[in-house]
Amino acid sequence: MSQQVRGVVARGKGEPVRVETIVVPDPGPGEAVVKVQACGVCHTDLHYREGGINDEFPFLLGHEAAGVVESVGEGVTEVAPGDFVILNWRAVCGQCRSCRRGRPQYCFATHNAKQPMTLLDGTPLSPALGIGAFADKTLVAAGQCTKVDPAASPAAAGLLGCGVMAGLGAAVNTGGVGRGDSVAVIGCGGVGNAAVLGSRLAGAAKIIAVDIDDRKLATAQRLGATHTVNSSREDAVEAIRALTEGNGADVVVEAVGRPETYKQAFYARDLAGTVVLVGVPTPEMKLELPLLDVFGRGGALKSSWYGDCLPSRDFPMLIDLYLQGRLDLDAFVSETIALDQVEEAFARMHGGDVLRSVVVF
Repeated sequence: MSQQVRGVVARGKGEPVRVETIVVPDPGPGEAVVKVQACGVCHTDLHYREGGINDEFPFLLGHEAAGVVESVGEGVTEVAPGDFVILNWRAVCGQCRSCRRGRPQYCFATHNAKQPMTLLDGTPLSPALGIGAFADKTLVAAGQCTKVDPAASPAAAGLLGCGVMAGLGAAVNTGGVGRGDSVAVIGCGGVGNAAVLGSRLAGAAKIIAVDIDDRKLATAQRLGATHTVNSSREDAVEAIRALTEGNGADVVVEAVGRPETYKQAFYARDLAGTVVLVGVPTPEMKLELPLLDVFGRGGALKSSWYGDCLPSRDFPMLIDLYLQGRLDLDAFVSETIALDQVEEAFARMHGGDVLRSVVVF
């Protein structure tokens, strides 16, 4: 029997979101209903509201979440009712060319629930990233549920579902940061500071945080940055080079997603160093670089989508580190809010006042 629950819906481009009654069907084959315990307010949700992802309104927002499996459909073996899970948007298919080559973290055909959640009048909702977790309960593909240790705080654990995993994975998985490396992170919001934390976890010797906001730089220091650069007051490239014996960093993570900061990252890396783009650009942005510089500097220019993570591999490991006190996920929870405060959280996000607002149910 379907259920009626509360959910945060974006009905049109730029319109304020509002809490509405939504209908969640019983899980079908391969699906699960999850009782959401916490969901972070991510920039991607704001992109959906602004029409920056697509125009398939109305959207059921929210995707960075943790909760408890309430029920499962036929054929589900990955999880069972009562399991504490982090929701993910990379439910790998196992059949595409990437999965068959042993690279499921690049799966091209990830699963979502086949049944729609709807408004009371039957209008189908488009769940953000196939999840839609600004709701008391949500319907997802069972593969989108990753079982982890229930001792973890839902508010902290859910952040691995998107932003923290994106930044941490950009450093560790995509950038391959290793012991003794020098790392620069440009842009120290939630994703950038997660890259700082990941670099520290990987054993980087020097971690340089770059931003124009001293508050974000102070947070980066608490999470492991050894040096900070306020690029509103000094040239970021020159500062990074000065801190790396004139060479540039081994790995530079660009967590802003703008051509100007990408160029900074490109020229702030060492010869044969790596640039990782994890900041999300807008469709109209263009990048111009002298091709000779691309050739002459060697190394690698990479983009990182979801931190190149494999949820079944990465989430349980990172939760174990969190419970051991070695991965400070709690530091990313700036505030906890109610479901009807998401619109206000978007405004605070614009002001740079929070790393993450987290809806707690």
